[in-house]
Amino acid sequence: MPSPTPMATTPQVKGRAAGALLRYRIMAFTTGVVLLAGTIALIVKAIHPDGLQTLNGVLWVGHGWLYLIYAITTLDLGLRLRWKLIRIALVMLAGTIPTMSFVAEHFVTRATRAEHPEAVAR
Repeated sequence: MPSPTPMATTPQVKGRAAGALLRYRIMAFTTGVVLLAGTIALIVKAIHPDGLQTLNGVLWVGHGWLYLIYAITTLDLGLRLRWKLIRIALVMLAGTIPTMSFVAEHFVTRATRAEHPEAVAR
């Protein structure tokens, strides 16, 4: 059975894949920083219960909204690059574990550039 012919990469498709990867990378970094700051604020709150009450709440609300955007950008990237559903879900879950979004971003970027060199700008 002949293999399917690869789709020709137009500049528009190349730009959309590169744009989706860039949006994902920005959100992975932002979500990771806010999650890490929230975790540190929780530790400080456990040591000193009266400290960082307001900041702690703001960080967790911020992380919730940023995580939603992170999940949407991950889904966008995964659908554009035709990832399996399990891969999309695992990358989304990385945004819930402190510092894991940084690790996931590194591996996603490396794998995407390796798998789709014609569709992703460096």
